[in-house]
Amino acid sequence: MKVGSRILLQNNWLIVRKIYAQANSVHIGAKEQITKTFTAEDVSDFARLSEDRNPLHLDDAYAQTTTFGRCIVHGVLMNGLISAVLGTKLPGPGTVLLSQHISFPEPLYVGEPVTAQIEVINIKGKLVECLTQCTATEREKVVMKGTVRLLMTRS
Repeated sequence: MKVGSRILLQNNWLIVRKIYAQANSVHIGAKEQITKTFTAEDVSDFARLSEDRNPLHLDDAYAQTTTFGRCIVHGVLMNGLISAVLGTKLPGPGTVLLSQHISFPEPLYVGEPVTAQIEVINIKGKLVECLTQCTATEREKVVMKGTVRLLMTRS
């Protein structure tokens, strides 16, 4: 998608350089998503790496005594899916997260499919703002939502 042109004088030659958006045609309204199911092994691996061994995520017997009734996925794992969409699909490679606001209105249970989606809502030069949302696919419940502000490092 062509978003502009710039004329450069280089070595006494007039060069017209076309500036393109990153690989996936970044424009207001653009959307991308991925779907994944976090297994008990995924959650256990993350707990080991992060040292967040809250039994709500790891111990079925403990989780049954809570409001949730079963083990839930760490919120940061869902957020990692948002990062995956941003860095690999839209805007794509070279994208840097500058700021983020997120909330978790519902739990995501271990073993439940989740779809992470982003939508571009504003573009100012190399700065991009997106809505983010993760939905428990089978229950059709929003389990994470928010906004991100990004820097596209490639032109």
